[in-house]
Amino acid sequence: MGPSALEVADIFRAHGPAFRLAQRSHLSLGQLKVMTAIEQCRTAALGGHVLRCPDCQRDQVSYNSCRNRHCPKCQAHAAKRWLEARQADLLPVDYYHVVFTLPAPISDISYYNKALVYGLLFEIAAETLTTIAADPKHLGAEVGVTLVLHTWGSALTHHPHVHGIVPGGGLSPDGKRWVSCKPGFFLSVRVLSRLFRRRFLEALQEAHRAGKLQFFGERADLVDPKFFAKWLAPLRKIEWVVYAKRPFSGPEAVLAYLSRYTHRVAIANSRLVAMDERGITFKWKDYRDKRNPDRPRHKTMTLADDEFMRRFLLHVLPLGFHRIRHFGLIANNGRKEKLALARQLLNVVTVTVQAAAAAAEAANDEPVRLNFVCRHCGGLMIVVETFIRGQSIRAPPCNGGSA
Repeated sequence: MGPSALEVADIFRAHGPAFRLAQRSHLSLGQLKVMTAIEQCRTAALGGHVLRCPDCQRDQVSYNSCRNRHCPKCQAHAAKRWLEARQADLLPVDYYHVVFTLPAPISDISYYNKALVYGLLFEIAAETLTTIAADPKHLGAEVGVTLVLHTWGSALTHHPHVHGIVPGGGLSPDGKRWVSCKPGFFLSVRVLSRLFRRRFLEALQEAHRAGKLQFFGERADLVDPKFFAKWLAPLRKIEWVVYAKRPFSGPEAVLAYLSRYTHRVAIANSRLVAMDERGITFKWKDYRDKRNPDRPRHKTMTLADDEFMRRFLLHVLPLGFHRIRHFGLIANNGRKEKLALARQLLNVVTVTVQAAAAAAEAANDEPVRLNFVCRHCGGLMIVVETFIRGQSIRAPPCNGGSA
């Protein structure tokens, strides 16, 4: 199968049944649902519609998407809708990219405690940023933070971390001034790292005392408070990876970055190279190859089909877990008022924002019309038949075209 054609769905359809049978006692309901959704995405199993081009009289079938947030084919439209909603939140200031990463031992136990550990990762990272920013010795202001959870490394390994997008400044405690950070410098990474480490370990210790953590296999002895305390001790001495990148070059660059990161899944179909008797071959970036420190080396990796599926399913999130969250100035409660105040203090003309909001409201009053373009002549196609899940098309397309 050629590299341009291969999809994660193809891998699940070809090897999923045997994998389910072999791993039936190890797969969660959520993982099984993700597999089924990806296998059925844009197939007759989910229904669809028949389109006809009035110009060339060709028909084609368009099948529905699964809209599962783990499906590589369903994220582009979701990302576009999310970005349109976020445009009005951007301020005319520098934005910084900050990353908080969990050390490997905590990543190991987080797999069986996803909701709790991932939740702590969000809460402690946001608390760290807002606490240090509010300290007069550093910035002395209330900042806004958008955090996006990623749980994977480039080779599909389990590597939980959050990407943060933060404006380079915030509101003064009395709400009367906009306080800007130093040009090209947001907050001390060393200070962020130390507070993040201390607060996360404290929260983890509290969760253990409350009996909220689960341990299995070689980690089962961590149920004992003494073993757990001994296991935690070295984590207090190592450096936790927190880093900040240079500021983005304007709001457009922030949106471009967000469009790549907010709705990313563990692996995109574009990274798949081949599925053959050797297994699944895909492209990855080796960040540990030091021959070119400024650019990770692009390599290929081949995994057995069951190992590829196992790694992919490591990253299925708990049901209802939000992987994009907002804090501080842009938290859901009070976002509108605080952003309006920030724009006022920054002397930003708000007419554009108000006009955009009015246009959005007007657009919402209009029914959504989807335009389907004929791939043969470029004409506007019309829907001539719809069919629901499991329903057969009443008649085949006139000219044998299919999506």
